[in-house]
Amino acid sequence: MQTSGTSVRVFETPAQIGEHVATRILSRIQSAAQDSRRFLLGLPTGRTPRPVYAAMARQLAASPQSLAHVTLVMMDEYLVEQADGFAYALADGAPSCHAFTRTEIVGPLNAALPDVFRLTDAQVWFPDPRDAASYDRRIADAGGIDFFLVASGAGDGHVAFNPPGSARDSRSRVVTLSEQTRRDNLVTFPALGTLDHVPRHGVTVGIATITDAREAVMVAWGEGKRATVARMRAATQYQADWPATMIHECAAAELVIDAAATLQGNE
Repeated sequence: MQTSGTSVRVFETPAQIGEHVATRILSRIQSAAQDSRRFLLGLPTGRTPRPVYAAMARQLAASPQSLAHVTLVMMDEYLVEQADGFAYALADGAPSCHAFTRTEIVGPLNAALPDVFRLTDAQVWFPDPRDAASYDRRIADAGGIDFFLVASGAGDGHVAFNPPGSARDSRSRVVTLSEQTRRDNLVTFPALGTLDHVPRHGVTVGIATITDAREAVMVAWGEGKRATVARMRAATQYQADWPATMIHECAAAELVIDAAATLQGNE
């Protein structure tokens, strides 16, 4: 099935989505290793990619392969405002993409691998709130992102922390988080309790940072994602009022969803 130039795959369950996307990512990583190439993998945190990370961990446990040549290019991080500018929100109890990456991505992927195959701290990148623009330069200097896994906010189509209205040519930067984005992220971090405890700022890759990737897969599953899936499938190019439509601007793109995320819950 095709939406504009973007192929669409529909699976019955999030677990099936995870296996499909994990197989593709690990295949690309293996090909890069065989060619002695570095591999830059752009990744989100949050609920949506969890089935992919779980499937990658299972597949690596069953058939170990090296991740020593892989760099994880993380999308974003929450910020707190300090007297001299913004800093990562890493305090106990604060939502942290660093902590998610450590416990739900790197730890499980490394678990069954020998030391020489494992990801190290130096292989995990985040945009720097004190010089966000340097992230795009760092990516370019490393050869560009090979594969970007992307997810969309349910309520407003945000991607990473790019809010509605983000420019097509936007790059890594500090942003004020929209209320809808903060509400979506409160579901990811329920321990925060109330919206008042969700940070109001974040550092994020831009729309162009993502679309520059050689390949991208947008994942969406569950009934809560029906609105964003409908918007993405109806679009043929980027629409600034719904940032998730950036998937149509990627050179090689696929939208991977489950049956529950389709408009009628089935295809």
